[in-house]
Amino acid sequence: MSKVTEQSTSRFVTVDGVKMHYNEAGEGPVLVLLHGSGPGAYGWSNYARNVEPLSKRFRVIVPDLPGWGQSDVKPVGSPIPEWWSTKVGRFLDALGIAKAHFVGNSLGGMITMRLAMDRPDKVDRMILMGPGGGIPMFSIFPTPAIKSIFGFYEGEGPSFAKLKAFADQFTYDQSEITDELLQGRLAKAMEPKFIETPPMRQSPDTKVEPVWNDPRLGQLPHETMIVWGREDRVMPLDMAFTFLKVIPRARLFVLPRCGHWAQWEHADEFNRMTISFLDGHNE
Repeated sequence: MSKVTEQSTSRFVTVDGVKMHYNEAGEGPVLVLLHGSGPGAYGWSNYARNVEPLSKRFRVIVPDLPGWGQSDVKPVGSPIPEWWSTKVGRFLDALGIAKAHFVGNSLGGMITMRLAMDRPDKVDRMILMGPGGGIPMFSIFPTPAIKSIFGFYEGEGPSFAKLKAFADQFTYDQSEITDELLQGRLAKAMEPKFIETPPMRQSPDTKVEPVWNDPRLGQLPHETMIVWGREDRVMPLDMAFTFLKVIPRARLFVLPRCGHWAQWEHADEFNRMTISFLDGHNE
């Protein structure tokens, strides 16, 4: 098996007129990895420590959500998360994929849940990693990290200082986020198309729909693993409890000494847990 690299796995497909970039590696059951909404995020960057290990068991597909990476922009004012979840569903259609497992981090988890409610046949098992769309029981929300996401392109515009301030809240061990990683993300975030149309910019008529109180969430048949970092300062741990209570077949996996990027800070354990759960060994 040849080495799995970002360049060798790069692909493009057009979905409803929107060009979407993705990486693909491996064979077997399809596993889609959806990234979050942090400045300069994109699929490979978020899941660089997971693609190759998971591709030994699954056909791993890692999209750049529109608004990030090498994909087109998301139009300002389009509904959140519905616009993205619709595109992800049609992305699978375009690739001829009837059903897939999902790992969704942050915004990616919110999108996964919305897709599961809108098109339950497209989703097999779900791993929701610090997902958005919830509500905390005790913590103040939105957190400073979430506010920094929405404000990244506003005011004086994007900068390394702004990105570093966000990243400092992102992991438990701040040494995990190197200047090299941040410079790579900043380069992505500074592309003219994203400065002109930031992915999280909202207009006064933007429809932002919470997921946790959608009555369909309590009827989902999907086996679900909720993964949370105990020290998550982006989406606090107490946001997990509503999802755990509402989703019928959900269980919770909490990682100590871990922030919002479980798949990065605890990559080996995350990869083992993902394979075990998706293979049906954690029921």
